[in-house]
Amino acid sequence: MSAVNGPTTTTVDSGQLTNFAASLIPPLSPSAHKGQAGRIGIVGGSLEYTGAPYFAASTTLRMGGDLAHVFCMREAALAIKTYSPDLIVHPVLDYGDPLSEIEEWLPRFHALVLGPGLGRRPQTFATLGHIIEAAKDRHIPMVLDADALFYLNENYDVIQGYPHTILTPNRVEMARLYRAVIKAEMRAEEVTPEHVQAVAQKLGVTILCKGANDVIASGDTLLVCDVTGSLRRCGGQGDILSGASGLFVYWAYASTKSKSFSLPPIAIAAWAASALTRKASSLAFAHKGRGTLTTDILNLVPQALASLFLKPK
Repeated sequence: MSAVNGPTTTTVDSGQLTNFAASLIPPLSPSAHKGQAGRIGIVGGSLEYTGAPYFAASTTLRMGGDLAHVFCMREAALAIKTYSPDLIVHPVLDYGDPLSEIEEWLPRFHALVLGPGLGRRPQTFATLGHIIEAAKDRHIPMVLDADALFYLNENYDVIQGYPHTILTPNRVEMARLYRAVIKAEMRAEEVTPEHVQAVAQKLGVTILCKGANDVIASGDTLLVCDVTGSLRRCGGQGDILSGASGLFVYWAYASTKSKSFSLPPIAIAAWAASALTRKASSLAFAHKGRGTLTTDILNLVPQALASLFLKPK
């Protein structure tokens, strides 16, 4: 692992990053109240894609977050409710005044995850832009994935300069963002860590670019997560990552009230989410091999979290 700060390179070994990440996780306490470990809002879910918001939201709960809300299309709500009674589901994205409905809940959330299974309807994208602006006004951290990244290709100014943002593109999505933001040609196979950092710096956000090794760029800091993952590329793993990023970024900002770090807390949060997702995927693959599904990975998130970050002192 390495962190690049300006013209010099400071080596940060995986053990140090793991310790940083472990220190973000709030201890279980008999004095804690419901919601204190994380209230996360997920905006996404459409007729074709009901699993994506379920995986993102459920990951936050499997990690130890307390409450997960899903704001989705009416046509997706019943399926998502059926998947899990643990999720609070709001079928508002295509009904009435979705922005007012969501704004009413925003003050209660510690972070938002935008995009899993969202779809690309023009009206949905218009609502998404308003949600982002409303979240910025309240200084709520945001993770943007999937269709929210597609929206940014023509609307990246909406998050430009808002530092409490994590983008989680794969290499294809990263190449699109590079072309949109840097105004230069780029193909997915050509993306390097330096290209990721160039876009992150231009936008003033943190980017977690998924690949054989995941790249995290945040200002002058550049991290690589090479925790062993799996050989499976089943759909939905990115939704686990976005959910994990949402809870970790809340934990990271909450931790800064009592701790200081030599790296940006949001970069540590992104690295921790990457490591957790890759570890859970590896554990699932060890059991299921070619038959590994994202449901298998989700079920092993608690074991992966414990294995990486909750080891006895």
